[in-house]
Amino acid sequence: MYNGIGYFLGHLIESVHHYVIGTSSADLVWLGIGLLGQCLFMMRFIVQWIHSERHGQSLIPVSFWYLSLLGGMIVLAYGVHKLDPVIILGQLPGTIVYTRNLMLLRK
Repeated sequence: MYNGIGYFLGHLIESVHHYVIGTSSADLVWLGIGLLGQCLFMMRFIVQWIHSERHGQSLIPVSFWYLSLLGGMIVLAYGVHKLDPVIILGQLPGTIVYTRNLMLLRK
């Protein structure tokens, strides 16, 4: 039986290699775009956490909403490109909420 982290990592690297060589350049670009959007979307939680720690209470900084909107729109674009209804329905309502929150903050 093959066990261990070395085997797992080797299998993971091999799987990624096969995926990359079997995927068109355009799809790899879209994969990069989707991953960028997801990273921006994830960073909003890091930004919120750091901001809250600095202030000693749970707060949401304005940058949270900008990261939410930008990341959400990029992931939404990826979902539209892939024609993935789960991603589209998951991201579309959020972009409306993030935009509205930014509008309220500007008042």
